[in-house]
Amino acid sequence: MEEIITQEQLMRLLKGPQFERGRHGALYDRGSADSYYNRPASPHWWPLGTGNGEKITDLTPEERAEYMAGYNHNEEFGEQNDSTHH
Repeated sequence: MEEIITQEQLMRLLKGPQFERGRHGALYDRGSADSYYNRPASPHWWPLGTGNGEKITDLTPEERAEYMAGYNHNEEFGEQNDSTHH
């Protein structure tokens, strides 16, 4: 069965793995996680998955916007971890 993807999904795939919203360690994922754990916004991503390889912090404006989209979405609609252990 052939999978159909949206134009938005295709554009993310063409831009690079940091824009894949379902990818652990990608920009949106990291923004969402920082918000969830009550951490201040600090745009970054991990190409090999969170905590693996090199943490990338030198981002383009578009990459910072993708991180902030995840952060802001969780701030508005997501949950927050009440634990003091991060």
